[in-house]
Amino acid sequence: MRRRLIQSTLAVVLVVIAVFGVSLVIVETRTISNSAQERVDSEAIRLAGIVDSRLFAAEDVTAEILRDQVAQERYAVIRIPGKAPIEVGSKPVGQVISSTEKGEEGETVTVREPRSSVTREVGRTLLIIGLVALLAVIAAVLLAIRQANKLASPLTDLAETAERLGSGDPRPRHKRYGVPELDRVADVLDSSAERIARMLTAERRLAADASHQLRTPLTALSMRLEEITLTDDPDTVKEEANVALTQVERLTDVVERLLTNSRDPRAGNAVTFDLDEVIQQQLAEWRPAYRSAGRAIVSSGKRHLTAVGTPGAVAQVLAALIENSLMHGGGTVALRTRVTGNQAVIEVTDEGPGVPADLGARIFERTISGRNSTGIGLAVARDLAEADGGRLEMLQAQPPVFGLFLSRTPLKSTVLDDDEPMVR
Repeated sequence: MRRRLIQSTLAVVLVVIAVFGVSLVIVETRTISNSAQERVDSEAIRLAGIVDSRLFAAEDVTAEILRDQVAQERYAVIRIPGKAPIEVGSKPVGQVISSTEKGEEGETVTVREPRSSVTREVGRTLLIIGLVALLAVIAAVLLAIRQANKLASPLTDLAETAERLGSGDPRPRHKRYGVPELDRVADVLDSSAERIARMLTAERRLAADASHQLRTPLTALSMRLEEITLTDDPDTVKEEANVALTQVERLTDVVERLLTNSRDPRAGNAVTFDLDEVIQQQLAEWRPAYRSAGRAIVSSGKRHLTAVGTPGAVAQVLAALIENSLMHGGGTVALRTRVTGNQAVIEVTDEGPGVPADLGARIFERTISGRNSTGIGLAVARDLAEADGGRLEMLQAQPPVFGLFLSRTPLKSTVLDDDEPMVR
């Protein structure tokens, strides 16, 4: 790239010098030639005037008298009727510039000057123009080298930064180069590095939390299988086996989602999805558990909303909130969708006692729990929401209201302004 920049700059300068330099040489050559011709013409007129004056006064006209009136490099011939020609100066050889003037007394004055004098003056002018052109070329090369280094070095630096990002080193460099376009690229790379660092941190924590969260269900499943091995009652075996299969299917789905989000970076890319589908999926999955507990789970709010995010991650966040309400809440659990600004909000609330006052904003911290639990569920849910480009907040402590905020893009179909209950 450096070589191309230098060559292109030098080519432009050479073209400019060629166009303007040739034109300047032609103009100066003509100017010098015309000036020399005018000097010779003026000399002939002046000598003719001197000769006229002396002839009119009946004075002698000789070469000695006129020698001081003719320039050193010029040659003059004065022809007076009835007299021999008078020559002043040395007769030039080769091409000459000549001018002839006829006087009032009938004499003729011819002045000649060697064209070599014009050639020397033209040569000096060409030398000056050539030196100026050379200085211009040198200045252009230096400027091109400076500009090439100013542009190429940052690009090399940015390429190294991109390579570092690709190799798993997401540290931003915060280096700027004074070129708006390159600084914009540097800003994007730094932002990407910070975003990648946050994503890697969230994914590593998610993997650790997943192993912790799955340990208890797997232990319960193992105990249920042990019960199957200890009983000989076919009905009991069948019942326990069906329950175990249901748990296996749910665990498989959770594991697939967790692994997809934590190990496959491409699956974490945000897409536009229908919130209704995710909510209805969670309702169908959790309704049996709530029915067994003698409780209900319902949904309401705006329909036909879309959001930008990862459907699997959003489903896991909602699942964590619903499970939290099942374990620690009471009464009916309600999922309500609404819109605020350019965000879609899913609120999850129940009729339980809510979050104790001593917990407050610490409810999302790890190991913080109002009862005998690990306190990881809400922390993981918040990590999932932030990794997906949204946020999870506790909007109200008593009764508890948790809100999941997601970027919103409206469907092309009609979005109702008034709240409309969803399918329950």
